[in-house]
Amino acid sequence: MAIQAMAVESVARKPLQDAARFRTAPHNIEVEQALLGAILVNNEAFYRVSDFLEPRHFFEPLHNKIYEVAGSLVRQGKVASPVTLKTFLPADLDVAGLNASQYLARLAAEATTVINAEDYGRTIYDLSIRRDLIVIGEDMVNVAYDAPVDFAPADQIEDAERKLYEIAETGRYDGGFQRFAQALTTAVEMAAHAYQRDGRLSGIATGLKDLDRQMGGLQKSDLIIVAGRPGMGKTALATNIAYNIARAWEGELQADGRMATINGGIVGFFSLEMSAEQLATRIVAEQTEIPSYRIRRGEIDPADFDRIAETAREIESLPLYIDETGGLSIAQLAARARRLKRQRGLDLLVVDYIQLLQGSSKRGSENRVQEVTEITTNLKALAKELNVPIVALSQLSRQVENRDDKRPQLSDLRESGSIEQDADVVMFVFREEYYLRNREPRVGTEEHFKWQAEMELVHGKAEVIIGKQRHGPTGTVALQFKADVTRFADLAPDDQLPAHR
Repeated sequence: MAIQAMAVESVARKPLQDAARFRTAPHNIEVEQALLGAILVNNEAFYRVSDFLEPRHFFEPLHNKIYEVAGSLVRQGKVASPVTLKTFLPADLDVAGLNASQYLARLAAEATTVINAEDYGRTIYDLSIRRDLIVIGEDMVNVAYDAPVDFAPADQIEDAERKLYEIAETGRYDGGFQRFAQALTTAVEMAAHAYQRDGRLSGIATGLKDLDRQMGGLQKSDLIIVAGRPGMGKTALATNIAYNIARAWEGELQADGRMATINGGIVGFFSLEMSAEQLATRIVAEQTEIPSYRIRRGEIDPADFDRIAETAREIESLPLYIDETGGLSIAQLAARARRLKRQRGLDLLVVDYIQLLQGSSKRGSENRVQEVTEITTNLKALAKELNVPIVALSQLSRQVENRDDKRPQLSDLRESGSIEQDADVVMFVFREEYYLRNREPRVGTEEHFKWQAEMELVHGKAEVIIGKQRHGPTGTVALQFKADVTRFADLAPDDQLPAHR
């Protein structure tokens, strides 16, 4: 009975399968003909669609060829007409009994008006996108059926997301030139938001007032490089800023159901060096001011534990998302950042750190400078694409250690050419105390007393040296740094320091 039922079901399903097998991809030949006819009659129609419509968007190969040739002629300042085009088409062309000259003449004779050209172009473009979606869907099915052993499903998902995002972002017909008045309106709106926002900042506040005053906050679409030698506190500064921004986040529900950020921000943190647990322990240590080594060893009393539990509950609710995957390629990082923005929202991206990222396999076989060039170029492109600031950490070369003045410079950036060129802001973290502590003279000597006096001047202090900034001045910002809990804070003004007794 079961076999008979299966047989009946199989017969019933067969017509549906046959119908699916013979479905044609979405297209509209008449619209393609109407648009090409309009271009042949009035070449102005080409400029109505050329900024978003490409030859590959046409379904009919002949129409693809006609549009390509017509476009080439128009761009060269020549006339694209049935007479000029026919020499570029096959002499033996036969379209329903029409040769090349006759078919082009028919297109021109049945042309639509130039006014409708853009609407027809958008129709052709949208149908092409639907065909691309079908191809991606078919590829996903085929790969899923015949995937190699070493091709993980997560990799296929990232590949599919990348392809879908490329379709969504490339060739959109909302780009091109805009009136300067429109750009001016946007600039004035930005100034108005800055005036209304806490701290009068145009960008996202880092929570460090002196740094915000120098930079105006973190600006959208900026690539911000934070560089320093090991032990200077690069990661500490990045986590401090990430936490401060996530903690300040406030959202407002829009009429379309979307949540818009009105203060602070949603933060994505790529921790390629430390695990999520290590990063979480560090943030807890920063906020409770209990050293992380004591937390890890359990050297805490009940009061400490209550503070840790309370801080953990607060951090748990923050819009701070950590990806601890090591060895990410720049393409994988971009795919995951897009996914986070789509699913949760995104206002700031932190990458710790550039030298642990990988380029494409093609670049990987070349030298490291070219690979880092690819990485920084893609990070800057991603910042513009997602319209968020990206804070990327970078190592410095060892040549800093060979100088008497160990304050870093732009030339100290490892593989510095591309990093310096692509970055909108370059900040160096420097702590004189770190170097001075390693040069302690013998106790009791005159040099030791002098050393102690110098240590008192620099103890608990750090400098953030802004070596490059497109939107504002360069300079140095002095900050307080608590090394035992790796926390940066604003330095108290001299007139507010407690008096010595």
